[in-house]
Amino acid sequence: MRKSTRDAFIIGLALFAMFFGSGNLIFPPYLGKLVGDNYILSMIGFIATGVGLPLLGILACAKIGGTFSEISLKVGKTFSIIATASIILAIGPMLAIPRTAATTYELSITPIFPNFPILPTIIIYFIINLAFVLKPSSIIDNIGKILTPILLLLLLIIIVKGFISPIGPIVHTGFKNVFSSSLIEGYQTMDAMASVIFASIVLTTVKAKGYTETKDIIKMTSISGIVAVIGLGIVYGGLMYLGSQTSSILPNDIGKSALVTEIVRRLLGYYGNVILGLAVALACLTTSIGLTSSASSFFESLFKGKISYKTNAIIISIVSAIIALNGVDKIVLLAVPILQILYPIVMILVVFTLLNVQNNTAIRISTYVALFISVIDNFNYLGINIDMVDNFINFIPLSQVGFAWVIPSIIAFIISYLFVKKQS
Repeated sequence: MRKSTRDAFIIGLALFAMFFGSGNLIFPPYLGKLVGDNYILSMIGFIATGVGLPLLGILACAKIGGTFSEISLKVGKTFSIIATASIILAIGPMLAIPRTAATTYELSITPIFPNFPILPTIIIYFIINLAFVLKPSSIIDNIGKILTPILLLLLLIIIVKGFISPIGPIVHTGFKNVFSSSLIEGYQTMDAMASVIFASIVLTTVKAKGYTETKDIIKMTSISGIVAVIGLGIVYGGLMYLGSQTSSILPNDIGKSALVTEIVRRLLGYYGNVILGLAVALACLTTSIGLTSSASSFFESLFKGKISYKTNAIIISIVSAIIALNGVDKIVLLAVPILQILYPIVMILVVFTLLNVQNNTAIRISTYVALFISVIDNFNYLGINIDMVDNFINFIPLSQVGFAWVIPSIIAFIISYLFVKKQS
């Protein structure tokens, strides 16, 4: 195997593992249970947004040879710093990293050792996390060569067993709007937001391996991204297929985590808990490593080296550990409105980058419109009830499916682009 092919494959495996967190493990089976025999159509919709959007994020960063900080500079320097810091904090020490630790405790430790306390689990988790993070130059290799193969093996054991010995018949559930619902479910993984943050690790690794020419960086990053999304697509499809086998044998009100646990128990018995526990722990750990490293690098750069990478990593780990003690449910409740406000900003700037839009005024106006709509769309979730705002949001097309920001942003872009063009 050529060196470039081998390097791209290892980086791609690492990207797969960093994307594949605990949420990615529980969403597809639950969706499969809902749609039943329509799982193929559902799979296409889920993969389109759950896999396609992260790939666009990686490609956008590869195109400019940078990260979200560079992508968002067209809106303004202050905006770029605030937006990037907000995203880093949201999918880093405030939400996503603590959630990986809490999920590891609830799905990996508790089912096997019911009375084991949470505090030592969290401490051990972040000690292991730091052991990988404190050597940034080897993060990708360690994840790609060591952790990802183990994670993939555990997932494939579960999936292959489900193909060989189905746990139930695949039936028609009568679920409506299969494709659109699956698109939204894939969108809610929020992996596209993580992709523009993980890009910094990938670009650093690509350059460290000797690929310094712009065309080589774009090529290596793009191939790595494709390897990652192929892996994600295969695993998502397999997990959704397993979920579709449970439509007629498990109650409709079963929770997402409980569904995964029950599927694995029926497929593999007692040892299934051990395999699932290891898979969840590895999925969470690889995501946490990538997020901690990205956040540490960002804040080192933001503070111009006054706070070192290692110090940032330690601070982030301590803060994350404290928040993780609150448990998964409380963290998720806090995460929803924050992510729904930030996600449209990422997506609109990624699209503009890929389309090579050069009109900065149009980009700026469209981005602020997306931000404004996203904020007021979350008023109810934040406990702010204003009838006029509710009526306005309900009037916007796609608002009922979580995309209220799309049409206003497109209209704002067209008008501002034509106006600026005419003026110039």
